[in-house]
Amino acid sequence: MKKKLTRREALKTLGLTIGGAAIGIQGFSQVADNKFEYSLGLDEVFKPIDNPLGRPITAITCGAGNRGNVYGGYAVNFPEQIKIIGVAEPIPIRNERYTKIHQIPEENRFRTWEDVFRRPKFADVIIITMPDNLHYVPCMKALEMGYDVLLEKPMAQSEQECRDILSMVKKTGRIVAICHVLRYSPYFIKMRKLIAEGAIGELVSFQHMEPIYHIHMSHSYVRGNWHNSKETTPIILAKSCHDLDILRWMIGKPCKSIAAMGDLKWFRKENAPAGSTDRCMNGCAVEASCPYSALKVYAASRDWTYVFDLPDDKDKQQDAVMEYLRTTNYGRCVYRMDNDQPDHYITSIQFEDNITANFSMEAFTSYGGRRTRVMGSMGDMVGDMEELTLTDFRTKKSVKLVPAAEDVDKLKTSGHGGGDWNLMRDFVLAVSNQDPKYLTSTIDQSIESHVMGFAAEKSRTTGQIVQVRM
Repeated sequence: MKKKLTRREALKTLGLTIGGAAIGIQGFSQVADNKFEYSLGLDEVFKPIDNPLGRPITAITCGAGNRGNVYGGYAVNFPEQIKIIGVAEPIPIRNERYTKIHQIPEENRFRTWEDVFRRPKFADVIIITMPDNLHYVPCMKALEMGYDVLLEKPMAQSEQECRDILSMVKKTGRIVAICHVLRYSPYFIKMRKLIAEGAIGELVSFQHMEPIYHIHMSHSYVRGNWHNSKETTPIILAKSCHDLDILRWMIGKPCKSIAAMGDLKWFRKENAPAGSTDRCMNGCAVEASCPYSALKVYAASRDWTYVFDLPDDKDKQQDAVMEYLRTTNYGRCVYRMDNDQPDHYITSIQFEDNITANFSMEAFTSYGGRRTRVMGSMGDMVGDMEELTLTDFRTKKSVKLVPAAEDVDKLKTSGHGGGDWNLMRDFVLAVSNQDPKYLTSTIDQSIESHVMGFAAEKSRTTGQIVQVRM
């Protein structure tokens, strides 16, 4: 059984004081030498919500792909809070599966989002989890018709469209939650709380990195849906507006200016190895040694086939995978695609009160998960979303913080460090109470990171330092 420390013992062990006043570390429990668990009380989070509506809120999902099923999964596990009563999805097998999972009436099945809005309002909320170019218009229409909205990031394809959505929210008074799910991750919540409590003194600077993982880069941003920035959004928004947003949220001050650099260096035609072919299965001479071989990534492993609509019969799945590799971009050579997304991207950001941050998005890593270093006047923090090490300069002592095992278990089916389902829980509360204060990712709070993203892309393409104004 793990030893529970008294408050005095914990303070002595941690040695963390600010101006003689101890930071709030109640609830920490020691699990090993110099390692402590923290809990966010998820037993409380996942208790049934006292719903003023007297019933679960009702939702229509527009887009039954990966993200639609993540948020839909919350409804399956907490039917007393939210019920999916409609779906719009043009791919038949996705429509059918989503309908079956949520027991959606036949009359509430739609092929396109436009079909949904041809009917009078018949649910409380619209969940928009379609491709990036299908965020803005459906969101504006949903608000116009009186729906509250859960909107997958990025909000829209241009800064002006983002501002249009904000204006429509102000006009209609509806609730829009942006899926900046890292704000709901226990790891980042704890980091932000420690900063606010003064655990490292006065905040000075951040170094934050998103290691995409080399296969994820090839899967999503070379072969996948986001390979062309002109058809979707620049990678700084498609992939990393989470990271700009988490920096803005933890720092708690406006961004003043931003400078960015980056390019597409490796996944280019001129880097195609001798003997390679247009598709990995078309006799490529280097397929066996290529880390991006589609046969290795998709046929030999099922880790990345979540984008394929495979048959339920497992005996038929391998044939279906091979058909995808013969007919879609997922089977094409990564060096011979029409991709334009940078595979490395760095930004330097100036915030108010002379706080600075460097953010680096890196494709060529053997690992994923964010890496963060926070520098303060009296200490620093280093973390990787699984463990956070806090060091006090005055005592020269360090402590490692990890989320409580029961918290991790509660969120094991939720992504982004538990953020996906925490977001859904707060969205239900906000809609049920018709009060956006339950959210930390309303459009008012999330729009600035989108503006930062568009400014970063302007800086990257023009070579200028861009001033950020809201």
